[in-house]
Amino acid sequence: MATTTKKAPETIATQQHGNRIVTLDEFIIRSEKDFEYATGELTGLLRDIGVAAKIINREVNKAGLVNIIGVADSGDNASGDKQQKLDVYANEKLIECLQNSGECCAIASEENDDIIQVSPVNSKKSNYIVLFDPLDGSSNIDVNVSVGTIFAIYRRRSDAAGPATKEDFLQPGTKQVAAGYVLYGTSTILVYTTGHGVNGFTLDPSIGEFCLSHRNLRIPENGQFYAVNQGYYSKFDLEMRRYIDNCSDQNYGLRYIGSMVSDIHRILIQGGIFLYPSTRKYPKGKLRLLYECNPLAMVVEQAGGKSLTTQLKRILDMEPRELHQRCTIAIGSPAMVDELKAFVERYSALPL
Repeated sequence: MATTTKKAPETIATQQHGNRIVTLDEFIIRSEKDFEYATGELTGLLRDIGVAAKIINREVNKAGLVNIIGVADSGDNASGDKQQKLDVYANEKLIECLQNSGECCAIASEENDDIIQVSPVNSKKSNYIVLFDPLDGSSNIDVNVSVGTIFAIYRRRSDAAGPATKEDFLQPGTKQVAAGYVLYGTSTILVYTTGHGVNGFTLDPSIGEFCLSHRNLRIPENGQFYAVNQGYYSKFDLEMRRYIDNCSDQNYGLRYIGSMVSDIHRILIQGGIFLYPSTRKYPKGKLRLLYECNPLAMVVEQAGGKSLTTQLKRILDMEPRELHQRCTIAIGSPAMVDELKAFVERYSALPL
């Protein structure tokens, strides 16, 4: 294994002209020329998500002070997971912000069974749809561990004169026009891509703005960390167990937070690999293709990384069949994903 090479992301200080800070809104507007369809709709959508993130961040930071932590009375969500109270709140705020502007025609959330139509605002016909996981890692809320929001934006396939259809959402990840996440941690950071590199914006609470802090993020070729729920080791397939044994033999550090956004953000900065293979309980994988795997795969690939299923299919090439489809994933530094691929090819009992 080659030694880890890490290129530190540029910070605010290295990218400003003098002491001038670049805000998320300013950066998005300046970058509009990079969009294939520069009508302002996509710009507005990204700004709406930024506003929703600020509201959710406020509630996350005071969750221990009010009655907003814990399991919600509504029970399980559409994916079969227990809904947390803050999950429900984040879901409502994202929907509210996206509906108010009318920049998208429909929404799909991990928390809802079906798509949500958005009524036109001022008779405006929108060409975009948005999918999101409102609060990834929400089981960590009650113990004050980082959580996040994941989002993806596509151009609709159906006629803009009519309502959006489910087929508008069942597009492969290669069709995403933008994707990203918000991490609510020691600092709150929004990371996104429109297919022209990856940039990160840290929320400055003193001015209430996301400010450019990580320009052109690039994932290291290699890393010294792997993230997997090793408690399920005995339930993984042979090739996964052999790869995990190899990580241990190489003295890689095990870092698993239980919030995919947190794990991916660390790997994006420091290098490494994140694994969520199949288990006996989830033979097709547990993570959602449309709400988690596709958007984070786009971010990681735009930063120079790789993302595959543990059956060695590229995540972004998968053809979705249903809104809440699950899949396996191996994502992170390209050399480490390639190494995992070699273990699967060598030890898998199934034809690839």
